[in-house]
Amino acid sequence: MKDEAAKKALVIGFPVAHARSPLIHGFWLETLGLPGAYERAEVKPGEVSTFLRALPANGYAGANITVPHKEEAFRTCDYLTDRARAAGAVNTVWFENGALWGDNTDGLGFVSHLNQTYPDRKKAAKVLILGAGGAARGLILPLVESGASSVTVTNRSHPRAEALVQDMKTARPDAIISTAAWEDRAAALAQADLIINTTSLGMKGQPPLEIDLGGAKPDTIVADIVYVPLETAFLAQARARGLRTLDGLGMLLHQAVPGFEHWFGTKPEVTPALRAHLVADIEKKA
Repeated sequence: MKDEAAKKALVIGFPVAHARSPLIHGFWLETLGLPGAYERAEVKPGEVSTFLRALPANGYAGANITVPHKEEAFRTCDYLTDRARAAGAVNTVWFENGALWGDNTDGLGFVSHLNQTYPDRKKAAKVLILGAGGAARGLILPLVESGASSVTVTNRSHPRAEALVQDMKTARPDAIISTAAWEDRAAALAQADLIINTTSLGMKGQPPLEIDLGGAKPDTIVADIVYVPLETAFLAQARARGLRTLDGLGMLLHQAVPGFEHWFGTKPEVTPALRAHLVADIEKKA
């Protein structure tokens, strides 16, 4: 007999075969001994709204959203968290009283990973973000809420950085958020306590990130949201200079926690065993 308590969730994208969310949630379901399943579904652009609205009828408690559907999911939701509204994109959805809720948990995942890895870090940090795309949008509000004293955004296209900062200031008028020209990035990083690469530069198959960390303060934390490869050239440079580093895999793991809790009713933990599970998959496919 089918277990009536079993719940289902899934990740949607186009394509979606590469998504590692099933490895994360499947690991938690197994280790916690919970009935349920986590699946993948390839959904074409333009069909996201219909698909998400039909989730309860098809037995799903909610879903993760990956590229290229985060903006379409954002427009579909009945209610949004402040994080999602600031990001303009949704990566996690669930239902409450028949209404579709959307959140963007990437920034929350980044901050959780940062706090777990460096619990003694300077909380009132000056943050420098490289890039002004969707990933940067998802990070800024959670960083401000975690106590960052200021956030500076630098991007190859300066108008895009300025537009991002203006949107973030609208969301948090009290926050100190500014831009720095890309050609001035060396001066900006010399002031930073935390430097985060949110661009695709340095990712497998992408050009390298051209930046010299020689002027960084010795206690600076250098982070990259890329997790394939696990250690980008950017992080390798930081490590060679004796700087503390933070890879992108931890953000991937921690951003999954809120969704699992919404769908399956239990808050899971990000453990060394979970990380090893994902690292093995990444290395197998490298």
